[in-house]
Amino acid sequence: MTFKTKLMGAVAGIAMISGAQSVTAAGHGGEITVAYFLEWPMPFQFAKETGLYEEAMGGTKINWVSFDSGVAMSAAMASGDVQISVSQGVPPFVGAVSGGQDLQIVDVAVSYSDNDNCVVSSGLEIDKDSAAELAGKKVAVPLGTAAHYGFLKQMAHFGVDVAGMDVVDMAPAEGAAALSQGAVDMSCGWGGALRRMKESGNVLLTGAEKEELGILVFDATTAPASFVAEEGELLAQFLKVTADANAMWADEANHAKMLPVIAKDAGMDETATAETLAGFIFPTVDDQLGASWLGGGAQEFMGGVAQVFLDSGNIDAALDSYGGTVNTAPLEAAKGL
Repeated sequence: MTFKTKLMGAVAGIAMISGAQSVTAAGHGGEITVAYFLEWPMPFQFAKETGLYEEAMGGTKINWVSFDSGVAMSAAMASGDVQISVSQGVPPFVGAVSGGQDLQIVDVAVSYSDNDNCVVSSGLEIDKDSAAELAGKKVAVPLGTAAHYGFLKQMAHFGVDVAGMDVVDMAPAEGAAALSQGAVDMSCGWGGALRRMKESGNVLLTGAEKEELGILVFDATTAPASFVAEEGELLAQFLKVTADANAMWADEANHAKMLPVIAKDAGMDETATAETLAGFIFPTVDDQLGASWLGGGAQEFMGGVAQVFLDSGNIDAALDSYGGTVNTAPLEAAKGL
């Protein structure tokens, strides 16, 4: 099965269940389910572990469920199993909404050019000056994710024909293991898995070099449009707590208190957690609402992501505009809380 077939199958599956009954906090007895990633440390986890969300949200019970990819998050939101996804990659979000799923971005979770990349096996001794030698090589890529988008853009930059490569759909943790075992020549991913990949090889481009090529990497907080419409107040409260946690982390005086809690919840040691967080940028609410992000920049960027996936045959069609996939109302409400 080709990587195109696998991704299209995932998108088709999401589209088929996108009409599933919407799930609200009220409809589930005051409970919601929120998706997040392990080995992806963020300030919100301090609030998660100290009960700040439930306190701000009037005692709403939150079931936190970890996922290994943004594509899986989309599927869970389509089925009604998840109401909010924290830090979903923009590419899997674009793939889902392009396939017909009614999701919306409600805030910018994190920007991280250096925490999502592809790593080439050290045994190949391939770097950016010899990247053409990747032609025909076997690579592990979590399809439909930010890592997939970055992989496609990097290969296009280096003039490597992806169609001639052996692309295997693997979650980052699996890709890291495959790279260390010599089962693949290159692996793409993020977070703790990317850290392990780097033990077995080297990146072709740094985060700054990728940004110069227009390869932006950021995640968003997303939710089904029906949930946003029906539970806007609850969502605003959720986003307010997230913003407060980000602001708290921005003050280094709070690191000693927050780091152990975040590290434990992320399933990482404190050193790795601190190093990962150092490569993250958490835009303020005002920044998010500005032109560079949800005021237009994110929508334009999504159009570019869709075009890359369309040109590479990974999606059948793109939306005419991605403006309708962003809803700033809950974030604007959070600003006033």
